[in-house]
Amino acid sequence: SLDVPAGATIGLAGATGAGKSTLVKLVPRLHDTDEGRVTVDGRDVRAYDLQALRDDIAVVEQNPYLFSGTVAENVAYGDSEVLAAERGDADADAARERVVAAADAAAADGFVSDLPAGYDTEIGERGVKLSGGQRQRIAIARALLNDPAIIIFDEATSDVDTETEEEIKASIDRLIEDRTAFVIAHRLSTIRDADRVVVLDDGEIIESGTHDRLVAKSGEYAALWDAQVDDARAI
Repeated sequence: SLDVPAGATIGLAGATGAGKSTLVKLVPRLHDTDEGRVTVDGRDVRAYDLQALRDDIAVVEQNPYLFSGTVAENVAYGDSEVLAAERGDADADAARERVVAAADAAAADGFVSDLPAGYDTEIGERGVKLSGGQRQRIAIARALLNDPAIIIFDEATSDVDTETEEEIKASIDRLIEDRTAFVIAHRLSTIRDADRVVVLDDGEIIESGTHDRLVAKSGEYAALWDAQVDDARAI
């Protein structure tokens, strides 16, 4: 069982295959439970209109999917009206303002402005013309534009360098402010400031608490943390 207060940030840790991604996929009903139930605001997620439920949830994955099109269009996929405006509607100026504001909040405006055509730059299928860190920030901007009540990060910083990780983490911090957030972390530094860290093993919650409390407990989380600290020192 896991009870998450509205507005809380929950870090999810554990070895590969522990069940972290499966757990968060229950919220937007990418999976359904075999037993028990998942509720949002006290209401079973299966009682919601599926589209309405997912409209209030944003997911930023380890390898976010970007589409063949412009930077602005890829950010605008977070809102159908903004996307339509970007593709020629009369409200294009207002739409572009929202896109730029979201990109700026995601720390993406700087590199986008340096692209050959700025927000109108074609980025290719899956964003092949962008780096991993740039793709992540575009995905975060898309999530910001959608203004979700619940945000899920599935190892969003695992494939980037330390400097880019810090930039993405700053973007994440802005995105999760006043929202309910689940952050799956390969790098535990990403969830160090979470309201609560939940450690899973084989689909079971084996530890729960703040980062500092779990490190002091000298259990599974502390072992994972110590291993990452030792690896960083070795580098």
